[in-house]
Amino acid sequence: MKFFRILLLTLPIYLFSCKTQQKVPYYLERITDTTGKGSEVKFEELRIQKGDLLSIQVYSLSTKPEVDMLYNLPATAGAAGQGMPAGYLVGSDGNIDHHRLGTIHAEGMTKQELAAEVRKRLTQPVELLANPTVIVRYLNFHVTVLGQVGHEGQISVPGERLTILEAVGLAGGITDYGRKDQVKVLREVNGKRETGIVNLSSDSLFISPYYTLMQNDVVMVSPTSQRMKEADQQRVFQKISFGLTLVAAAATLANIFIRN
Repeated sequence: MKFFRILLLTLPIYLFSCKTQQKVPYYLERITDTTGKGSEVKFEELRIQKGDLLSIQVYSLSTKPEVDMLYNLPATAGAAGQGMPAGYLVGSDGNIDHHRLGTIHAEGMTKQELAAEVRKRLTQPVELLANPTVIVRYLNFHVTVLGQVGHEGQISVPGERLTILEAVGLAGGITDYGRKDQVKVLREVNGKRETGIVNLSSDSLFISPYYTLMQNDVVMVSPTSQRMKEADQQRVFQKISFGLTLVAAAATLANIFIRN
């Protein structure tokens, strides 16, 4: 009799958990073959943000190498950061403090625009270097991937271009419980945060402004309704198990007291 009572208690929960699962979309599920159509690939130029660490290398036609070196930082940081690449940090005011040229407002500029500003300061109003060449690079390009992926965390890349598919791949891919059709991208633009929704199974993925990620983007993969349902069911089972344990303990104590 006791067995049948337990069976009647657990059977509805079991049946509830055995509902048909919804089909989970796959990557680029609706894309078609575009071979030979020659679609143009456009890369949006990154804009410098607060917190970026920049490398600014200066070269010129000077015959004295030591003259060029006056405008370049050493290869690595000092005692506070042994082995770390030296660079210029974009502060909370959007400025960098160049060790020879002073304060430069860098936020909102592209690398090319910042390089042009540095060249201008090297040649005007006084020519400090002859025909200088300036190369600007990001030293801390990274994005963060959270949610239903193989492994969450921050992804640092040596280059300066990363697509959302590459970021998801580096994070171990989206799990079976992740939604590929509603991936959120959190981004800061001109001091304001914005959120975009990306459908990784859609054929319009490549024209999304969030397909190519920007530095400091946060990619969030939400769980499917099935995953949330299973999590709710797990919590229910835990509560039932805890309740049954209490009932069994109470029954055992009652038997002990009755016998005594």
